Amino acid sequence: MTPPASPAAGPRGLQRTLDWISGYKAAQNRALDAVPAAAVAELIELIRAAGSAGRRIFVCGNGGNAANAAHFTTDLGKGASAVMPRPFKVLSLADNVAWMTAIGNDYSFDELFVRQLENHAERGDLLILSSVSGSSPNLVAAVRWAREHGIVTVALVGGKRGTVAEHADHMIVVDDVHYGRVEDVQMNILHMLCYAFMELKDD
Repeated sequence: MTPPASPAAGPRGLQRTLDWISGYKAAQNRALDAVPAAAVAELIELIRAAGSAGRRIFVCGNGGNAANAAHFTTDLGKGASAVMPRPFKVLSLADNVAWMTAIGNDYSFDELFVRQLENHAERGDLLILSSVSGSSPNLVAAVRWAREHGIVTVALVGGKRGTVAEHADHMIVVDDVHYGRVEDVQMNILHMLCYAFMELKDD
């Protein structure tokens, strides 16, 4: 049996797909190019200071940004830590499925990250939140709790900024609202925060 034709089949469909890819790449590059290098450098120094002081670094996000949080935790906890005098104490709050589902079931999904911070976080620690909308209730609750308890907060958000941006101590806005592009640029930023330690050598 012959499978149905793809909506983009044929020469005209192929050209349309190629044009879409070119436009997507161009928009992706614009979003990344708009990220201020000085703001990324500031976050690198925040992480360096937290690591030197033995502070904990917590990372969280929902959906694609939960995956980004796990990825960043791996790169900072393994790769970057390997070249530092002492390893980074970094923890993704979006990784423990049993704990998260227990919190969501017994309390509320909105308390997903706050309940974990209550167990682990101490004054002077660092919390990095990554979100496209910037308005997820569980992230808003986390950033508010963190500020009230002396935790330094960093928000990576999309063009809408959202409520998280109103409460964060430090912020980088990816000037786009497309979920895929914003999450990709946020991962680019998180990679820079790790690879700066792996690739920048002291003179």
